[in-house]
Amino acid sequence: MTMLYALLPEFLVIAALLLIERGRGGPRHDWRMNVQVWLLQLAVGLALLPLVQGWTGPALIDGRQWPFWLGLLLFVLLKDAAEFAYHYAQHRIPALWAMHSLHHSDPAMAVLTTQRHFWGDQIVKQVTVWSVVLMIVKPTPAIAFGYGIIALWNLFAHLDAPISFGWWSWLLNSPAYHRRHHSILPEHYDTNFAGIFPIFDVLCGTYRRPDSFPPTGLASRPRNLWEAAIWPLIWNRKAQHSACDPTA
Repeated sequence: MTMLYALLPEFLVIAALLLIERGRGGPRHDWRMNVQVWLLQLAVGLALLPLVQGWTGPALIDGRQWPFWLGLLLFVLLKDAAEFAYHYAQHRIPALWAMHSLHHSDPAMAVLTTQRHFWGDQIVKQVTVWSVVLMIVKPTPAIAFGYGIIALWNLFAHLDAPISFGWWSWLLNSPAYHRRHHSILPEHYDTNFAGIFPIFDVLCGTYRRPDSFPPTGLASRPRNLWEAAIWPLIWNRKAQHSACDPTA
């Protein structure tokens, strides 16, 4: 029941954004697979994350000793920087890309694509970038909850809609900004990695202002939940097969 309450804001945001997508003509993405992958992630998270210990030692900064707004701001920036670093690594390290390619395999990026991540990603993050953040800041429950609400912006960033902030796109992620990251066009590769704040792209030279609504997806995608569950073992083989057989 506690988990249901924790997920309630996410459910409400997803429902609202799905209505917007429906108003634009309905989902064109692999929504059934996205929901199945999301449920698999939740199940694995409940079963395994408590057994995989991240950092539980002391932190450089105790959130209880800071004003709430300042502690929240610092924690959000650190978490977003960590997510940016991990996301960048996913596109550079073959083993991480083998997992991350599941996310990019959705044929048309949309709200539910946000949940389309290989179940092992959360375990790797638990012992790497999430632990690094906890070494720096120990958040209070209120700060952790505040970050959880702010992080829902990622759902909006995956919305299937040509929404752009134009010249201000370096300030905050948007559907057009993130869609460029998912683009299948070679000139768009390796750009716009940011989760919430594009300033990290600006600092690392990967920022590009969105100027179009490109197609998204990969050459292959899982056909069922079993393939999604073992995706890193088969993704490359399926991609090679799809190049020979477009119906695969």
